[in-house]
Amino acid sequence: MNEERLIGQAAAPGVSPMVMGGGSIAPRLDLSGARSRNLSERLIGVVLFLCGAVSLLTTVGIIGVLVFEAVEFFLEISPLDFFFGTEWSPQINQNPLYGVIPLITGTLTIAIIAMIITLPLGLMSAIYLAEYAAPPARAVLKPVLELLAGIPTIVYGYFALTFITPNVLQPILPETEVFNALSAGIAVGIMILPMVASLSEDALRAVPRALREASFALGATKLETSTRIVVPAALSGIFASFILAISRAVGETMIIVVAAGSRPADVIPNPLGQLQAMTSYIVLTLSGDAPRGTTEYRTLFAVGLTLFAMTLLLNIVSQWLVARFREVYQ
Repeated sequence: MNEERLIGQAAAPGVSPMVMGGGSIAPRLDLSGARSRNLSERLIGVVLFLCGAVSLLTTVGIIGVLVFEAVEFFLEISPLDFFFGTEWSPQINQNPLYGVIPLITGTLTIAIIAMIITLPLGLMSAIYLAEYAAPPARAVLKPVLELLAGIPTIVYGYFALTFITPNVLQPILPETEVFNALSAGIAVGIMILPMVASLSEDALRAVPRALREASFALGATKLETSTRIVVPAALSGIFASFILAISRAVGETMIIVVAAGSRPADVIPNPLGQLQAMTSYIVLTLSGDAPRGTTEYRTLFAVGLTLFAMTLLLNIVSQWLVARFREVYQ
């Protein structure tokens, strides 16, 4: 009995003492819950993997559909005629023309007008919020500015059509048409202003305070510190906000459909007249009577693939600029 008692006292917690007769040890009881925890971790890992796989497969599916239908289109229409043609009139039955340059120039015209509006205003707003605004003012102004991003784009389109054109542009430029690229570009610029201001302000506030204090210690003013120290140190984030805003402007649809009209522009478009962008062409053609499987129907995918390539190129440039001007501070 004394020997069994000593063996029981020496046994580790959770382990049964050795059975004297057979010499075997009973299995250890796991009270930590490690097995169920490992099972739940593996299950969460599988769920997260499936979520990532769905996103990847969706992207691959979109690209696959665009490429497949675009290839069918380019088997009928020469890529040279499509990418270098200067006239776009696919609805003409006898002699349709499929030069996409008018759509590309229309898209770029809207984006350029929007950038002229939003880049300086967005950057100056970001500098004010990050460097000049008092905390109470920033707490009010930044949410109000970001509220612009929540307004539906079709509201911006009707704002451009019913207010900007008749009350702002036509009194100054009487030759401005009712549907025009300038009002649409201004509305797009207002719409993407919060994106530039918010992302740039985050980049400016991420600059270490030590750089500002060192600049002040050398006698620099607030303006000199902001423009010559803080802004250059945050260039990677500022450039990223610019490229994202350009991509958003290139892909905008409803503002252009409502305010810019539906007439393809010339190679050198007139900002005071109508034009048609790639996105507006896709919307208007889908809402029309383009029979499935026809060449006119496949133009949707050729134009969509071109638009996808443009936005992809902008994202690649954005990544390069972020890596090129990235500053790392300890």
